[in-house]
Amino acid sequence: MAKIFLLIPNNSMTYIETTLRERSNNTCELSGATEDLVVYNVAPDKMDSAETSILISKTCASQINNPESTDANFWRCLNDSMWNENLPVQIVAWRMLSRLKNEGWANDLLEMMYLDDAALLWAKETGEGEEKEVKQLHRDCNGTLLTTGDSVVLVKDLEVKGANFTGKRGDAVHKITLVRDNHLQIEGRLNGQGIVLLCEYAKKSK
Repeated sequence: MAKIFLLIPNNSMTYIETTLRERSNNTCELSGATEDLVVYNVAPDKMDSAETSILISKTCASQINNPESTDANFWRCLNDSMWNENLPVQIVAWRMLSRLKNEGWANDLLEMMYLDDAALLWAKETGEGEEKEVKQLHRDCNGTLLTTGDSVVLVKDLEVKGANFTGKRGDAVHKITLVRDNHLQIEGRLNGQGIVLLCEYAKKSK
């Protein structure tokens, strides 16, 4: 029996671009630009389709993909495009407004936008709009970063609670560990006794 092979034309991107150009009247769906237009797939969806893609300028694409290059004033164009009837355009508009929400105008526009639960879930899938947790670091009295295994010296006399001695200025505490849930404290041993020490009373030793 002869084998039958199914040939699938490799023109899906051409079809999508044509569809998007017709949909947008050959303009960037975010900024309204008419030159250097590219198809942008709205992450995290990996399917190449007009329902998950938008037509945008290379300038928009570059700033979307490189947050450090974002020009806030450039994105005032979202004042119009946020009302686009096509969901993928709304999704990207929401993400960019969320990125710029420290700008008063962007935050005002963001508060006016409405996305249903499913759309909002899609919009948040890249992490845009979420508060980034600021990692607190352990630093000594001079602001020097401390890491597990470092040695420090006391910068003042300290009474060791629960022990019968006082740590003296200049005493060394070797191989410290960092208190995980409190960036102001470290642990170590002084005179054979386990202690918890405030970072402000320690100086990293060489």
